[in-house]
Amino acid sequence: MTLVDSDVRGSVCTITLADEKRRNALSRDLTREFIAAIDEAEADTSVRVIVITNRGSVFCAGANLSERSSSESSDSASNAMNPLALFGRFRHSPKPFVGRIAGHCVAGGMGLAAGLDITIAPISARFGFTEVRVGVAPAMISVVALPKMRLVDAQSSFLRGNRFSAVEAAAMGLITQAVPDEQLDDAVNEVVNDLLAGGPEAIAAAKQLLVRVPSMSESDAFDYTSELSNRLFRSDEAREGMSAFLDKRPAAWIPID
Repeated sequence: MTLVDSDVRGSVCTITLADEKRRNALSRDLTREFIAAIDEAEADTSVRVIVITNRGSVFCAGANLSERSSSESSDSASNAMNPLALFGRFRHSPKPFVGRIAGHCVAGGMGLAAGLDITIAPISARFGFTEVRVGVAPAMISVVALPKMRLVDAQSSFLRGNRFSAVEAAAMGLITQAVPDEQLDDAVNEVVNDLLAGGPEAIAAAKQLLVRVPSMSESDAFDYTSELSNRLFRSDEAREGMSAFLDKRPAAWIPID
């Protein structure tokens, strides 16, 4: 029985956390399957958008506490978890990752939600950095969560360990949007269609801007972005995109229903 399902339809790969019995906790086995599914989707040249979602009422409950309850299993679980291969990989991928957060999301699950490029959740979902309630801290996931949060929100949620609504999670910057439950699929599909309307090379370049520019000096940033802009305008993709715009037709990369 697989713990992670992967389904490719057209240019979209949907990866589903499917260990409903354990609330999609990040066990060694689920994490291994999850990373393998992401690797496969990234290597598939037909896939342009990757959607991460869940089965059951919980998107991800964080670490598998039964595996972490002994020092021996805790050490092996820690060694098996490469945080850059999981929480940190989404922003470095040239492909956009969309979170369809169809359930509650706490602890390590917050690292997944915050790490994805665009995330949408139903208003019924609850979120929380609950680690302090079991005697640990939101350590690795802070690397992807803190850049999206105001300090006062991080101080409150990290220290209290309380759960909060999807609307509050969106206000904190941890997810992109909270929508009525019945509108979740429509909202996700709208985002996916927008991403498919963009040139794949252009989206990859835009993601690199988000990673690199904030840490650069103003001078270095203008040098980097000037070179990137010139290179993109000379690309075959840009020539096709501008030609399609002037001809009032869909660009070649846009899927035809």
